[in-house]
Amino acid sequence: MSSAVDPTRINDLPALVGQTVTVSGWVTHLRSSGKVAFVVMRDGTGTLQCVVAKKEVSEATWEQFGLLTLEASFSVTGAVRADARQVGGVEIGVKELTLLGPSALDYPIQPKEHGVDFLMDNRHFWLRTPRQVAIMRIRNEIEQAIHDFFYERGFLRVDTPILTAAIGERSGLFATEYFDEGTAYLAQTGQLYGEAAAAAFGKIYTFGPTFRAEKSKTRRHLTEFWMIEPEVAFNDTHANMRLQEDFVSFLVQRVLERRPAELKELERDVSKLEGIKAPFPRIDYTDAVATLQRKGSKVTWGEDLGAEDEALLVADYETPIFICNYPKEAKAFYMKENPADPRTVLCDDMLAPEGYGEIIGGSQREDDYDKLLHRIHEEKLPVEAYSWYLDLRKYGTFVHSGFGLGLERTVAWICGSPHIRECIPFPRLLNRLHP
Repeated sequence: MSSAVDPTRINDLPALVGQTVTVSGWVTHLRSSGKVAFVVMRDGTGTLQCVVAKKEVSEATWEQFGLLTLEASFSVTGAVRADARQVGGVEIGVKELTLLGPSALDYPIQPKEHGVDFLMDNRHFWLRTPRQVAIMRIRNEIEQAIHDFFYERGFLRVDTPILTAAIGERSGLFATEYFDEGTAYLAQTGQLYGEAAAAAFGKIYTFGPTFRAEKSKTRRHLTEFWMIEPEVAFNDTHANMRLQEDFVSFLVQRVLERRPAELKELERDVSKLEGIKAPFPRIDYTDAVATLQRKGSKVTWGEDLGAEDEALLVADYETPIFICNYPKEAKAFYMKENPADPRTVLCDDMLAPEGYGEIIGGSQREDDYDKLLHRIHEEKLPVEAYSWYLDLRKYGTFVHSGFGLGLERTVAWICGSPHIRECIPFPRLLNRLHP
C-alpha cells in the first residue's frame, strides 16, 4: 500500500537547499531572453523564482513554459539553490515543468492600477495579490492570538446563536420569519448569551459573525463582521478595562513578533505599534466633551461621539485611550447605572490611535432586576423576549462585565489599512453582496 506524501511548500525550501523537489503553484511573473526563462510562482506560503535554462531542459519542458500565462497553475521539479537576492533566500533550477491548469489571457487583475470598485467586483482574484495576502495573514495571526490569550487565562469559548429573538443594540436588524415562532433576527452580538454562560463557567468569550443593518457607507462599517466578546463574572468596570488593555497590547505585540514580513509588505510604520502597551489613558465622557468643545467640536453633553470627535480626542495620544461613563441615553439598555452619577452608565469605548476610532465597546452589566426591567420598558423592547435574560438577575444575580472587540477594525488599525473592506476576505457592505 502506498502512503500519501504532503507536497513540498515554498516556505519549506530554505531547509532543503541542494535537494531536488517538486513544487506546485500559480504564475505571478514571466520573462524570457530566449535562452533562459524566469517564472515566479506563488503557492500560498510564499513566492519562488524558477529558472528554466533552455539547454538544460527537454524540448517538452521548454514548450510547457511557453504555454504559461498569468495565474496559470503549474508544477516544477528541480534543485533548490541558495540565492540571497530572492525572497526567502532560495530559487529553483528547473529540470521539469508541467502546466496543470491554463489561465485565459484576459485575467482581470493585471500589473497596473485598478479602481476600488473593479477590485471589489473581482475580490476573488484581488485576494491573491501581495498586499491582500499580507492583510489576511495578519488577520489570521490576530485570530490565533485571540484564542491563545483567552485559553492561557482559563476562559471557555462559548458559541452563541446567530438567529435570536432578543436584540442587544439599537442599530438596524436583519429580520426573517422563523417557522411558527414569529420574527427572528441575525445576531448583533453574542453578549446576552455570553452573560448566561458566565454565570455557568465564570469567564467565557464568544467569537463569531455579527450583523448590523445600518445604511452606512463609512470606511469603518460592514454589515457582517466578526466580534470577540468576553464576559467575566465578578469583574467590575475597572477590571473590565484592565482586561481590555492587556488583550489589545497582547494582540499588537504578537503581530510585531510573528508577522514582520507582512507588516513590511504593507509598509506599516511599526514604530506606531511598538509603544502599544498597557495601561491606556482613561478619560471621563464629561471631560472628553469639554476637551472637544475647546477643540471646536459642536458636540453637546448627552450625545454619542462621532468619528470626527473620536479622532480629535485620540490625536494627543500614541496609544489607545478609554472614554468612560457615557450618558445613559447614548448607550444600550443593559449597561450598569453609574452610582456616582445616575445620568451615566459604567461603560467604556476604546479608541485606537492614528484616527482609527472605536475598536472596543465595553461595560459593567446592570445586575439589578428592577432597574434592568425598567430600562427594557424605556426602550420599548418586548419583555417576553428577554424573560430568560431577566432570570439571570432573579436567580443569583452578580456583578459582571464584558466587552466586544471588532476584529476587522482591529486588523485595519494594526495593518494601517485605510478601509475596513480590505480586512475581511469577502466584505458585505451596504451596496455589495457579490462576490
